[in-house]
Amino acid sequence: MAVLENCSPSRVFHYFEEICGIPHGSGNTQAISDYLVDFAKDHSLEYVQDHLGNVVIYKNGTAGYEQSPTVILQGHMDMVCEKRADVAHDFLKDGLNLSVTEDGYVTANGTTLGGDDGIAVAYGLALLESQDIPHPPLEVLITVDEEIGLLGAFDFDCSVLKGRRLINLDSEAEGSLWVSCAGGMGGYSRIPVKRVAGEGEGIRVRIFGLAGGHSGAEIDKNRANSNILMGRMLYEMKKQADFAIISLDGGTKDNAITRESEFQVLAASEDVLKIQQLAQRFQADLRKEYAGTDEGITISAELLGHMEKEVLHPVSGEKVIFFLMNMPYGIRKMSGSIPGLVETSSNPGIVALHKDEFESVSSVRSSVGSAKDALSDKLEYLTEFLGGEYEIQGAYPAWEYREDSPLRDKMVAAYKALYKEEPKVVAIHAGLECGLFYEKMEGLDCVSIGPNMKDIHTCEELLDIASVERVWKYLLKALEDLKD
Repeated sequence: MAVLENCSPSRVFHYFEEICGIPHGSGNTQAISDYLVDFAKDHSLEYVQDHLGNVVIYKNGTAGYEQSPTVILQGHMDMVCEKRADVAHDFLKDGLNLSVTEDGYVTANGTTLGGDDGIAVAYGLALLESQDIPHPPLEVLITVDEEIGLLGAFDFDCSVLKGRRLINLDSEAEGSLWVSCAGGMGGYSRIPVKRVAGEGEGIRVRIFGLAGGHSGAEIDKNRANSNILMGRMLYEMKKQADFAIISLDGGTKDNAITRESEFQVLAASEDVLKIQQLAQRFQADLRKEYAGTDEGITISAELLGHMEKEVLHPVSGEKVIFFLMNMPYGIRKMSGSIPGLVETSSNPGIVALHKDEFESVSSVRSSVGSAKDALSDKLEYLTEFLGGEYEIQGAYPAWEYREDSPLRDKMVAAYKALYKEEPKVVAIHAGLECGLFYEKMEGLDCVSIGPNMKDIHTCEELLDIASVERVWKYLLKALEDLKD
């Protein structure tokens, strides 16, 4: 029996479960792209699959809607792949291990769920297969590699789209109509390092148990970033002990607040106890600092025995610690015009020490272009000051608020007709593909909606079943009202 068989709307959850059975992490989307093509063929629907794997599936309007303006329904097929250390799961070949909680959520049991944005794909397929749902002509656009820089949307040829009304289905907040989002970029810092022979007592320090989260949606939740804490720990050690760095790493996604980092050092035998005691004190201090938001922070210092290893030259070690201590994290500025909106932020989601190079990748976001550039400049200056090179990848524009939006007005009216109250019309700090399509397609009018999710991009990700059904009804109502 299918795990989600009793979830409603049944066809939406049918397709969501099918999607979860196909590995579809960012950069590994060919199988899910081909699945969408097979769906189109099976239902005798026209489609386009481009060289990247982006897919558009077309469906004519139903009776009475044949001449209505076309509506684009848009989401992305890739998911963020994160798992707990104790979970045996290969995202390249394994489907997700789904279950339904007693309080009505879908979870993936120790891995990310990919509700962001698998639910958009499921909504789209359920609509495309339907025979009795009234709707205008549809263009269901599902892009690849959104989570690693909106790469599919960047290179998508929008000339295959006729519609100029776009409903993006990549929101995680029912009752909210997203109408603007931040722009962003990935800031890549690479600093050369030198190594020397070293001998001493090996110690492996782990910083784990953090809440993590989406680097846009959760950046204002006062959650710790383990890469930042690693820098603080190394700096405190530097003041109290004699050691040399063997290795360090933390995080795999720049758009996920890093949950776990670790480093290994060689220390003088007389300093081993100092480092262990510091780990205990630092853990206690951090749990106080993050009480109520990230009190699960845990620090362990494991003894590895006497070792001979290549370690960082003292100057290189100093550079790495300096960078970790000074790389920006968190909110840099709140919006002065929209109450409660984060304007500018940075998240160092990945750090790694290679044989000859230290690398860091930060997600830089802002709804103000000059502020985004200034924060990127800060990272560039820091990197170059330490003798490294800096590169920007995956820069995408902000989606600016449109004063005159007939689509927004119709979506507000549809929500009010269903629920007797208006939705919240909001700007968000997370990045959406709407900004790219808005820039590429003259006259585009777009909004973003979606069901409630919790802790996306983390192993505790949850998808609210009842909310999925309510948003489905809202989407159907909106399509019914978009006849003109």
